[in-house]
Amino acid sequence: MKQAGHDAIARQADEHLVTHRVKLPKKVVERPIRQVGKRLLMALLVLVATALIVYADHDGYNDNSDGSVDLLDAFYYATVTLSTTGYGDITPVSDAARLTNIFVITPLRVLFLIILVGTTLEVLTERTREEWRLNRWRSTLRDHTVVVGFGTKGRSAIQTVCATGLNKEQVVVVDPSSKVIDAATAEGYAGVIGDATRSEVLKRAEVHRARQIIIATQRDDTAVLVTLTARQLNRGAKIVAAVREEENAPLLQQSGADAVITSASAAGRLLGLSVLSPAAGMVMEDLIQQGSGLDIVERPVTRAEVGKGPRETEDLVVSVVRGHRVLGYDDPAVGELQLTDRLITIVRASPGVRVAPDARPLPRD
Repeated sequence: MKQAGHDAIARQADEHLVTHRVKLPKKVVERPIRQVGKRLLMALLVLVATALIVYADHDGYNDNSDGSVDLLDAFYYATVTLSTTGYGDITPVSDAARLTNIFVITPLRVLFLIILVGTTLEVLTERTREEWRLNRWRSTLRDHTVVVGFGTKGRSAIQTVCATGLNKEQVVVVDPSSKVIDAATAEGYAGVIGDATRSEVLKRAEVHRARQIIIATQRDDTAVLVTLTARQLNRGAKIVAAVREEENAPLLQQSGADAVITSASAAGRLLGLSVLSPAAGMVMEDLIQQGSGLDIVERPVTRAEVGKGPRETEDLVVSVVRGHRVLGYDDPAVGELQLTDRLITIVRASPGVRVAPDARPLPRD
């Protein structure tokens, strides 16, 4: 028990340390150590080239100590010259040596300083540039999608949404694991490291400006707390949550979730359907996988369809959303389609054409 308590305290401490960290997708760049190493190597090559140039014309230089310039003196002269120290103990005396200093050594000196100073400035301004990029990201982020939990459920959910046309730049992933956030940023999503049950973490993800929130945590109690916190911060966003146990679904709905998916029972039903009819199981899996084969989408009724029955439309209509009710296509209450109705249809996904579903919460009975 004591060890378990110590572990829990350690986990809380770790979570506290990583709270408020936002990670944006990184551009494909080399590691800082490799960049610095390459620049140091370039500076060394410039130094060696300068020393060899001086040694090649060593007769045109004078050393105050012994009058001659050897290879060591050439490297010494190159070092004090490129660093702009210039002790003056070794000087060019011939016209050729002076011309070499004007047209060769001086440009090499400038290149040497650019390499070293540029490296220093890049290291010093890296944090400033990252802060500027982060502030710009916050100021432009609107109507985005927040995904809490980037496990199998969260990753699959956001891949499905992105298949309908959502830009990856409009997705923010929240997870307490830094490794998970690294994986999310590697795929092009912005990430926030922290406990999503805390309002300050969700504020970092700009939840109050989000259009839709996907909650795919590992624990049902965590999902309830995240839903409560998210709904408090954003009254108008669509919140979709996943739970393991079906008995916890009403708690999520009472907490403010617009739709609740029971992952365990949904997987079980699909397994049972596949046992009874493998082909039917394949069709159902195809329907819930956006972007290929058959897709199930929600769309408004067109003016040309007003007054017709659900079976008279070009698309295969399975349900009609009218007000706060979801009616089956064969429900007598549907009657004729109205302009304010919305249709749940099955369409064939066309390559290169994406149909983005409406962002309005699906009405509940």
